[in-house]
Amino acid sequence: MSSTAAFYLLSTLGGYLVTSFLLLKYPTLLHQRKKQRFLSKHISHRGGAGENLENTMAAFHHAVTVGTDMLELDCHITKDEQVVVSHDGNLKRSTGVNVNISELKYCELPPYLSKLDVPFQRASQTEGKDNRIPLLKEVFEAFPNTPINIDIKVNNNMLIKKVSELVKQYKREHLTVWGNASYEIVEKCYKENSDIPILFSLQRVLLILGLFFTGLLPFVPIREQFFEIPMPSIILKLKEPHTMSRSQKFFIWLSDVLLMRKALFDHLTARGIQVYVWVLNEEHEYKRAFDLGATGVMTDYPTKLKDFLHTFST
Repeated sequence: MSSTAAFYLLSTLGGYLVTSFLLLKYPTLLHQRKKQRFLSKHISHRGGAGENLENTMAAFHHAVTVGTDMLELDCHITKDEQVVVSHDGNLKRSTGVNVNISELKYCELPPYLSKLDVPFQRASQTEGKDNRIPLLKEVFEAFPNTPINIDIKVNNNMLIKKVSELVKQYKREHLTVWGNASYEIVEKCYKENSDIPILFSLQRVLLILGLFFTGLLPFVPIREQFFEIPMPSIILKLKEPHTMSRSQKFFIWLSDVLLMRKALFDHLTARGIQVYVWVLNEEHEYKRAFDLGATGVMTDYPTKLKDFLHTFST
């Protein structure tokens, strides 16, 4: 390679790196900042699955009373096309009955067990008296001013259509975000109702990471408004150390290093994209997420997160 060619190559590379770094820090030089209809710092996972039975009206009422900014919940559709709030499609874990929600009419759904495991807190259970699986419309009616994060749990066109219709009926486009880890489900959600903000699918999260580490992210337009990701390190506390291989521990460590990046969070936030980290249940996890620039934390323990935010804001 001649010295002239090398000079042009290095000049081009240098210009790219400088421009990428500048736009990473100041993305509004290229992109218009997204308008945020609401801001959520305190998000209650399944309504707060560590303090009440998950996805129940009792859990949602408690979380809102505590002062949560957002309720996170999961939706399925019954045989008679009712949109219900439940994490599992099969009810064996939560009700003890080995049956699928899609196979039953709403009136036939069994009640939740009186005690359920807290999904992201090892060896912990919660109990409650409200064990009825609610309808999504009940949640909308009870909390007309509370932002709600809806996980569309199955790739079902009717479910997506019905959720969209309910959001329109209750005029909640400005207070709702929906999606799933599945790219196909998120695309269907957006096609069904583009007025409801969407989450990043897993495929899109991986793409964002690739763009970030290659310096291309500042140049790429983004349609989504909510970057909702796990903190990989929490997996280590959910399993007994001796049950995990070295390769598994290394993969978790590497995932955590790659995903938990303050520069990435700050860039997305500057573009008007909210960054939610889930599901965190300990004070040191809350602190780490917010120190990294997360705009919101999703927790099973809304009271604990409230106390943390109060302590660290005073």
